[in-house]
Amino acid sequence: MANFLNELEQCIPSLRRYAYTLFYKQNEADDLVQDCLERAIRKQALWQEGTSLQAWLFTMQRNLYINQLKKLGRQPLMIEETEQLTHNLEPHKSDVLIRDMDFCMRQLPEDQRQVLLLVSVQGFSYKEVGQVIDTPIGIVMSRLSRARKTLQLLMNGETTPTQPVLRSVK
Repeated sequence: MANFLNELEQCIPSLRRYAYTLFYKQNEADDLVQDCLERAIRKQALWQEGTSLQAWLFTMQRNLYINQLKKLGRQPLMIEETEQLTHNLEPHKSDVLIRDMDFCMRQLPEDQRQVLLLVSVQGFSYKEVGQVIDTPIGIVMSRLSRARKTLQLLMNGETTPTQPVLRSVK
């Protein structure tokens, strides 16, 4: 039990980052992480030692997120056209790039954004991403490719959020 809790504690920063990318609201993200941790502790007997605890937790957290959306009758977050990002008077070039990247990431379809974040930010393998989102590796690779292409188009200004972008087929 102590070993499980130690490993669980090490996964919390990654769980928080992932939850924030799902909600983009800190309070809701923190609630999701807390729900995930509580469930993981209650269901720890279901985790098979020797497998990736982080992948197991991310799967659990993603399922909790989907259940919350269904319960509330909500769709995944889509940024509103009227949303304005705050600007510094003299923003640093890297601040602008980060802000633009965040804005463009929010424009990606939910399934593409999740795969891109799990691979690029969390460092998951394609196999682990497939386990987390319960999808074959081929589809993971396809969504990742589409996400990268769409993100590149958005970042280069070749398409805008109101123009159609490459959408994944479920």
